[in-house]
Amino acid sequence: MQRLALFDLDNTLVSLDEAFRAWVVEFVNEHRLGSKAVDWLLALDQAGYPHREIFFGKVCEHFALPETVEELWSRYRQRMPYLVRCRPEVIDGLARLRAAGWKVAIITNGTADNQLGKIQQTGLAEAVDAYALSGIEGIRKPDVGLFEIAARRCGVNLAGGGWMIGDHPVKDIGGGRAAGLRTVWVDRGTSQHQEHEADHIVTDVLQAMEILHGNR
Repeated sequence: MQRLALFDLDNTLVSLDEAFRAWVVEFVNEHRLGSKAVDWLLALDQAGYPHREIFFGKVCEHFALPETVEELWSRYRQRMPYLVRCRPEVIDGLARLRAAGWKVAIITNGTADNQLGKIQQTGLAEAVDAYALSGIEGIRKPDVGLFEIAARRCGVNLAGGGWMIGDHPVKDIGGGRAAGLRTVWVDRGTSQHQEHEADHIVTDVLQAMEILHGNR
């Protein structure tokens, strides 16, 4: 099997949850919504409204905000890349993989400005060989086409195999298996009732990197 490692971005290489909580606090303070609004916004996010256009529609309605949904969503996309952090040890782990001969890419769903901004602001753009973003390519995980693009940009093809590492049982693990890749599921404790067929289960991406080093 060739040394190809495709990594999801949000809540795999970076903690989107931490960045989102920071954004919520900023948003509540900016709009003077009161402390209870923090819990309300976090609960709304956890209730299954990850698509921000729908999320901000409910936010506008609940708080009777003067801004439009598009204005709030646009400002959110501009701000999030500056709130997301990538731990130095994750950057170092990616460097170790590449030094060991691995081709490394990021494959992520999301709008182009938001996801590309995160990759650039965190230093991940220089830490990987390539990336494939659904907002640029027009296809989303679990579509195998996005995996193919990432592999091709690494100078290889999926026929040679490789690994997919991510936190979503369907988009990352299911998509990776459909692409003929072995998989590592980063279980963050939020998908207990979702079925998966990952080759390995970890709780941190650093553990996934160690698995890759053991499968040369």
